[in-house]
Amino acid sequence: MFGASGMRPARLGRRPTSNLRSRWPDAASLLLAGVAVAALTGPVQAENISSVLIKAYRNNPSLNAQRAGTRAVDENVPIATSGYLPHVTASGDVGYQYSNAVGAGITASSGSTTSTSTSTSGTSGTSGTSTSGTSGASTGTSTSSSTSTGSAGIADTVPRGVGLQVTQTLFDGLRTTNSVRQAESNVLGSRETLRNQVQSTLQSAAQSYMDVLRDTATLELRNSNIKVLDEQLRQTQDRFKVGEVTRTDVAQAESGLAGSRADYYLAQSNLQNSIASFRQVVGEQPTRLEPAQPLTRGLPQTLAQAISVSQVEHPNVQSALHNVDVAAAQVKIAEGALLPTVSATGSVQQRYDVSNVVGSSAFVGYVGGTISVPLYEGSAPYATIRQSKENLGQARFQADVVRDQVRAAVISAWGLFESSKIVVQSDQTAVNASEIALNGVREEARVGQRTTLDVLNAQQTLLNARVALVGAQRDRVVATYAVLSSIGRLTTGILNLGIKDYDPTVHFEQVKDKWVGLRTPDGR
Repeated sequence: MFGASGMRPARLGRRPTSNLRSRWPDAASLLLAGVAVAALTGPVQAENISSVLIKAYRNNPSLNAQRAGTRAVDENVPIATSGYLPHVTASGDVGYQYSNAVGAGITASSGSTTSTSTSTSGTSGTSGTSTSGTSGASTGTSTSSSTSTGSAGIADTVPRGVGLQVTQTLFDGLRTTNSVRQAESNVLGSRETLRNQVQSTLQSAAQSYMDVLRDTATLELRNSNIKVLDEQLRQTQDRFKVGEVTRTDVAQAESGLAGSRADYYLAQSNLQNSIASFRQVVGEQPTRLEPAQPLTRGLPQTLAQAISVSQVEHPNVQSALHNVDVAAAQVKIAEGALLPTVSATGSVQQRYDVSNVVGSSAFVGYVGGTISVPLYEGSAPYATIRQSKENLGQARFQADVVRDQVRAAVISAWGLFESSKIVVQSDQTAVNASEIALNGVREEARVGQRTTLDVLNAQQTLLNARVALVGAQRDRVVATYAVLSSIGRLTTGILNLGIKDYDPTVHFEQVKDKWVGLRTPDGR
C-alpha cells in the first residue's frame, strides 16, 4: 500500500516508493517549527506564545471579572470605617394648623371680653412680660387680652422649622475596629484569589496555544497520510490490472484510505474545538503560531523544593490564611455586642409659629451623651459568638485542606513534568524505528516477502508514532506551565512578558479614605 515500487511494471517509468516517502512531513518539525492554522491563516504576521499570553492577560473576561470583584471588595474598607465617622442629619417640616378652641376662661360681656393677668417669678418669666428681682419676690406684669363675640377663639397657623443633628459614636465595643481589620483581610484574600485567576488564565492560554499547534500538526499528518494512501491505492490497482496482486490487496488499500479519511475528519473536529477554546481564553482567533519551548525560568530543582515553595507562595494557601483572619475578626465583632456603647449627640432647631401663635419663633440647641449597656438581649448574642468560634475552627481546618490539595497538585504536576521528558525521547525513538521498519517492509514487499497489509500496518505504526510524538512535545511544554502554576509562580514576571501588571493596590488607595462621592475612580 505504501509503495512496493519493485513490484510495479516498468512501463510506469518511476519509483513510487520515493514519491510516497516525499509526501510525509517530519512530525517534530510540524510542531516545533510552527504550523499555520489552515482555515485561518493568511498574509498575517506570526505570533508567539508570549504575545498570546499578553492578550489573554489583558482580554480574558473571567480575569477582568475577577479584577472587578476585587475592586468591589475594596469598598468594604470604607464601609467598615464609616463607624468612625459622624452621622449628620438635616430635617425640615412645614404644615398647616387650624384651631377653634372654646375655653372656660372665655366669657361674653357686651360682646367682648378683656382679661389681664399678672405673673411673678423668682428668676425668670416664661409668659407675657415679666420682671425678675434678686429676692425672687419682685413682680412682673403680663397682660393678654382676647375678644369674643360669643364664639370660640379661631387661629390659622403654619408651624414650620428646620433642624440639624450630629451623632458621633465614641465607643461601640471595638466592633468598628475589628470590622476594619476584617475588611482589610478580605481585601488581601481577594487579591490572592485574583492572583490565582491570573495563573489559571495564563496556564489555560498556554495550553490552548499548544493544543492548536498539536491538532494542526496532527491534521497535517492525517492529510499527508491520505495522499500517501491514495497513491498506494492507485499503485495497487495498477498492479492488480497486470495480475501482480489480488483483489484482496486492492480492498485492503481501499479500507486503509477510508480509515485515514475518517481519522482526518476527526482531527479536523479536534482542531476546531481547540480553536474555539483558544478564542474563549485569549479573546481572538489564532493565526500563525510560532513554536513554543518548555519553560526553564522559575522552575524548582527538586520535588521537595517545589512542595516547600507551594506551601508559602501559592495564592490558594495565602487566601485560606486570610480567611482565618477574617473568621478571627468576626469572633471579636460578635463579642463586641456584649460591651457598652457610648455616643454623643448635638442638635440645633429653629421653629416658627410655635404653640399655635402666629409670628412666634423658637431656637433650640442641644448637646448630650448616651451610654447603653446591654444586660440581657436573649440568647442570640451568645449563640452568635459560639457560632463565630466554630467558623474560625472550620477556617483553620480548611487552610490545612488547601495545603494538602496544593501539595497533591504539585506532586501530580511534577510527575507529569518528569515523565514528559522521557516520553518525548521514547516517542522520538519510536518514530525513528518505525521509519526504518517501514522502509524495510517496503523493500521486502518489492520482492514478494511482504503483503500489502504488512505495508499498511507499518505505515499506520509510523503515523501513530508521529502523532504520539507531536502530543508528547505538546505535553512537555504544558507540563512546565503546570508546575509553575502549582507552586504559585506562574506570573507575568516569571514569564518575562514585558508588560505592566495590573496593580490592585491602586484602586484600594483611591477608595479606602473616600468619605463621599458616587463615581468610581475610573469615572463610572
